[in-house]
Amino acid sequence: MRNKAETLTLAFCIALLPPIWAVAAPYVGVTTGAVALICAGLCAANGDKAADAPRISAGFLLGDFWAWLALVVMDKMTLNPDFEVFITLFVMGGLAVILSGFFPKWIFCPAWLCGWAIGLTIMTPVGLAGIGTLPVQIGAAMLAGVWYVGVILNIVRDKLLCLWRQHHPAGKE
Repeated sequence: MRNKAETLTLAFCIALLPPIWAVAAPYVGVTTGAVALICAGLCAANGDKAADAPRISAGFLLGDFWAWLALVVMDKMTLNPDFEVFITLFVMGGLAVILSGFFPKWIFCPAWLCGWAIGLTIMTPVGLAGIGTLPVQIGAAMLAGVWYVGVILNIVRDKLLCLWRQHHPAGKE
């Protein structure tokens, strides 16, 4: 378990910063604000490494594009719908892993796959004709999750931890 200072500063930052995004997102035209929390979760699972934020961002944005492309591909097919889903996921899933494998310094494969799943989950029910700006909104929320809820939250947390430690010497938490 984390020590008291780490737990309290993380709790404060989680309690403060994501709700600010949740309230602000609709005002900047993003109706998919909760996507940020999913994306921040992947960043946390990756160890909250700020150095990985660019490649995680690239992966999420590729996944968002991949979801749109999958819907376009399936819309053009004239096969059994179940077969269309299977073959599209089979081919595009394999390609995502292969392509990200060629560029691991620039693309985080788990983010690509997660971003693809997020995009499909949100866009599939509305269909290709109803997508509108959803891919852009999803992408914005993904970037907010990586950079605001991920990187900036950890910077704020680190600053708070420094302040805490200045006022609470070791052993006096």
